[in-house]
Amino acid sequence: MSTTQTPPVLAAELAQAWADIQRYHPELPDLAAPESLIGESSSACGHELSFERLLHEAVHGIAAARGVRDTSRAGRYHNRRFLAIAEELGLDHPDEPHPSSGFSLVSLTPEAKRRYRPTAERLQRALKAHSVATAGDTARSFRGPAARHGSSGGGVRVKAVCDCGRNVRVVPSVLAQAPIVCGGCGKPFRIPEGVAAAAS
Repeated sequence: MSTTQTPPVLAAELAQAWADIQRYHPELPDLAAPESLIGESSSACGHELSFERLLHEAVHGIAAARGVRDTSRAGRYHNRRFLAIAEELGLDHPDEPHPSSGFSLVSLTPEAKRRYRPTAERLQRALKAHSVATAGDTARSFRGPAARHGSSGGGVRVKAVCDCGRNVRVVPSVLAQAPIVCGGCGKPFRIPEGVAAAAS
């Protein structure tokens, strides 16, 4: 398996896992760009990419669909509205909120583990294959501050657009790793020239 083939395969597995969550929670919006999750960790969410992290992101998706403000402090603090939706999706939480991230550190309940076991196992295999495929190129590849610091580089995202008019906000270094393809028209998202110049 080559490094260039892995992101689309992993993106497909992420999209399938998201669709599995949607079967139980139909109000969850479609995942516009699963590739944007690859290679990006989130200290606010407290998890590397995993099924548990994907379910955490689904909580944010449902909150957005409902028009619920589930975070504050630039998305770092997860409030009790986040917590209520997390419980609906089968996520458990500590009794007390973390001082800086609130209720972001959620984990799967035993029932959710049973429900999503095949999905979580399939995604874990894809993540492991992705890690193996990309581990060999680290000695000669520069991946930018996100890889060095284990974060999204401070969360500086810019708008990437596609020819059909859809857009996503993405960390430029993530987009540079591999194309993010629009699920609507199949064409890659790109950062407009003026925005790209401002971001660099």
